[in-house]
Amino acid sequence: MTDKRTIEVALSTTGLGPDGKPQRIPLGAEGLMSPHAPAEPEFEGEHMLINIGPQHPATHGVLRLVLELDGETVVRCIPHVGYLHCGFEKIGEYRQYNQIIPWTDREDYLNSLGNNIAYALGAERLFGIEITERCKVLRVIGMELSRIISHLVWLGTTCIDIGAFTPFLWSFQERENVYNLLERWTGARLTTSGARVGGMIADVPEGWTDQLRHFIDTFPKTLDQVERMLNKNAIWVGRTVGLGVMTPQEALNYGLTGPMLRASGVAYDVRKDFPYLDYETYDFDVPVGTNGDVYDRFLVRQEELRQSVRILDQALKRLPDGPVNVDDPRIILPPKSKATSEMESMIHHFKLVMEGPRPPIGEVYVPIESPKGEKGYYFVSDGTAKPARWRIRPPSFVNLSAIPKMVEGHLLSDVIAINASIDIVMGEIDR
Repeated sequence: MTDKRTIEVALSTTGLGPDGKPQRIPLGAEGLMSPHAPAEPEFEGEHMLINIGPQHPATHGVLRLVLELDGETVVRCIPHVGYLHCGFEKIGEYRQYNQIIPWTDREDYLNSLGNNIAYALGAERLFGIEITERCKVLRVIGMELSRIISHLVWLGTTCIDIGAFTPFLWSFQERENVYNLLERWTGARLTTSGARVGGMIADVPEGWTDQLRHFIDTFPKTLDQVERMLNKNAIWVGRTVGLGVMTPQEALNYGLTGPMLRASGVAYDVRKDFPYLDYETYDFDVPVGTNGDVYDRFLVRQEELRQSVRILDQALKRLPDGPVNVDDPRIILPPKSKATSEMESMIHHFKLVMEGPRPPIGEVYVPIESPKGEKGYYFVSDGTAKPARWRIRPPSFVNLSAIPKMVEGHLLSDVIAINASIDIVMGEIDR
């Protein structure tokens, strides 16, 4: 039998008073109308567990999120990783230094060339090598092109996750333009293996800089289109503002880096704080957010695309002539023409391929600013041609650790947007 109080509650949820007349119940008033108010005992139910992933398009890889739900509100989130375990670091202990470079392609495969260059920087510090000026500028160009690729993929896939389709087409078209540049330079598009200890796989071909100049001049127009469509779009703003907020102190405590940290208002950028490849001589800004939510992460990455264009423009103007590889036959393979015609060059070629270069005993850690945050490579050398230890500091893995904090208290539908805002690649997490 229904008592009077139950009838009053049922009527109040329809906006009617006990007398049958409509009444206005303010949002957040105590009772069933408040999303954060405790439920009436007779309406309480069991929490539900659901799995998002490991086979789910919105997890962007084989990530599994176990969610405990109270209705549609997330009470707890437990991320499960390891479904793509690759063992890169252990494999590296059985490879010569240049033989490890293809494995760096497969970590964050949206930043392949950037990973190649970061790895080469670490190995070169271990070997005590100083690269050429032309190589430095070409590496800056390669790293910024990789940053653009990564941010464009993030932008396009996040738009798909939230429900915008057109910016996905724009961003992936520009991504193809960058891949065309990388293909002409390295011979590959996704996994480039473009760097070498002491230089690069090759110098840029004739006419390549003109193609890059065209991209620099036209790409900002696409960014303008994205900005017009999304920045003040009511649906986009409603799906991103206030979600997954991380305060500056929380972001620092979780070890977040990259756009995740800068969106919370902390202006930490390895290119500025621990410069490499003469980044301190380039004029660019470090965009920061104020609220640390999904919307601010979108704005930060959008502005970083523009800053990458600024850096590319400066690098192209200062690109010097000269060799791209160091002149050291103990490190760099001789030209094939010499290896087949000169005995000394053939010996160097044979020893490099069969034995590999040997760095001095020691250890180094070299961080760089990858598109997802601080990417670090740590080497331990025992004086042999293979590292005794190779360790990766992956920003995706560290940034993902904050997802339980970011999604708790939000709706199930918001989990997709929050997870997308982290910008993870599982190859970097399950390394």
